[in-house]
Amino acid sequence: MNNQNLFAALRAAFPADLDTPAIETADTPQRLVYTWRDLDHATAMIANLLQSLELPAGTRVAVQTEKSVEALMLYLGVLRAGYVYLPLNTAYQASEIEYFIGNAEPGVVVCSGRNFGWVSKIAFKAGTQHVFTLNEDRSGTLLERAYHQPTQHEPAQRGADELAAILYTSGTTGRSKGAMLTHGNLLSNAQTLHAYWGWRADDVLIHALPIFHVHGLFVASHGALLAGARMIWFSKFDPQAVAARLPEATVFMGVPTLYVRLLAEPSVNRETCAGMRLFVAGSAPLLIETFNEWRNRTGHTIVERYGMSETAMLTSNPYHAQDGDRRGGTVGFPLPGVGLRVQDDQGQPLPTGEIGGIQVKGPNVFVGYWRMPEKTKEEFTADGWFKTGDVGLVDERGYVTIVGRSKDLVISGGYNVYPAEVEGVINELPGVSESAVVGVPHPDFGEAVVAVVVPRAGATVQPDEVIAALKQRIANFKVPKQVYVVPELPRNTMGKVQKNLLRDQHKGLFGG
Repeated sequence: MNNQNLFAALRAAFPADLDTPAIETADTPQRLVYTWRDLDHATAMIANLLQSLELPAGTRVAVQTEKSVEALMLYLGVLRAGYVYLPLNTAYQASEIEYFIGNAEPGVVVCSGRNFGWVSKIAFKAGTQHVFTLNEDRSGTLLERAYHQPTQHEPAQRGADELAAILYTSGTTGRSKGAMLTHGNLLSNAQTLHAYWGWRADDVLIHALPIFHVHGLFVASHGALLAGARMIWFSKFDPQAVAARLPEATVFMGVPTLYVRLLAEPSVNRETCAGMRLFVAGSAPLLIETFNEWRNRTGHTIVERYGMSETAMLTSNPYHAQDGDRRGGTVGFPLPGVGLRVQDDQGQPLPTGEIGGIQVKGPNVFVGYWRMPEKTKEEFTADGWFKTGDVGLVDERGYVTIVGRSKDLVISGGYNVYPAEVEGVINELPGVSESAVVGVPHPDFGEAVVAVVVPRAGATVQPDEVIAALKQRIANFKVPKQVYVVPELPRNTMGKVQKNLLRDQHKGLFGG
């Protein structure tokens, strides 16, 4: 049987000399250098540990830890052992973790040591059998247990259609959905990007993204691993520190916010970027001002691309000049093997240049939402295309432009914020009658979350108290930057809240 395990494909791409550096840490107290042999041995030990637990096939391994090389090794070890990886944003609070663990029913949970008390309580209550800890300083029970395992391990046999990961992506109803991605989904996308972006063995990637979502975990990590390329590893993005390492790198990936912050560093210029060959931006719209300023300052044109948790990467501006220009304000062409079409609300195809709902099809598109067959059916057309929920157009040259989001999604600093989820939490606060959450332009985050709150009759609601209460209940990136208390929300004749009016009203709030 031909093993389609994603890890097996990544392992096959390791260089012949396993003692060359694979990953170097940039912001640990002492610089750490991990060789390809270290990656091979450590992932084998973790895979052996997981298999020693005698977990059922298809077991989910939920992980909420700070970014570290060991956390990446854990992801690779889960793949190697043939289980299903479930990354969780480090900002999630107890009520959010309770939902994810309750919904996914993982057999193993790995968390930071400082959160073990409350996370393990939630996990054991939900029936999880094993809870390990993993800390940024390479301590924790996971590594202690794995240390005693053999350094050899044959990657588990997996078919292309078997699950590799589940990524939770909030719905407009506020209820998070687990997008199920297979080994085939992830490997096909990694191989396509490997060719499309011209990855080489002598590349050096500055990895400064989180590893709990598609961009950092799949696009960046898979890209370097499949190329046998070295990574300079930042646990957190620091513009000054990243700028200092640009002269020795060739590839950088970031959300638009990171580019804005790098442009504030005087050291970022043509000289420091002379050895770079690829700058990629995604996860949120890149302002044309940022696109132009980056090109003027560095001599490099950012490659903007478009993807989703459910699909990994769908489109990209060209890397090779012969494939076309890199056009600011667009997300380029559909990637090889990816079908993309624009349809109206009745499901009819729209002509070139017309704005409508974007639908996609391809080997990278997920197989459905975890335990939500009705929702899965709803999100796919009768002929098998996935309805992205994004609104856009394809111009006469084939470039795709995203013009909006049909589901009112707010993307702040590259993170998705679903207004309905935040509104649901606000509406439960004492004295609140109703609320509306919108995104407004922000020079640093791209969009900032703003909440407009209507108090109950006779009640007083204080904006700062709303913000303080939300910080205890939801991830910080979802918390509104500003809260306004008003007597009523603007509505149309059908009674629907006119969020467009609220956006217009507050669009200049942060100088946007």
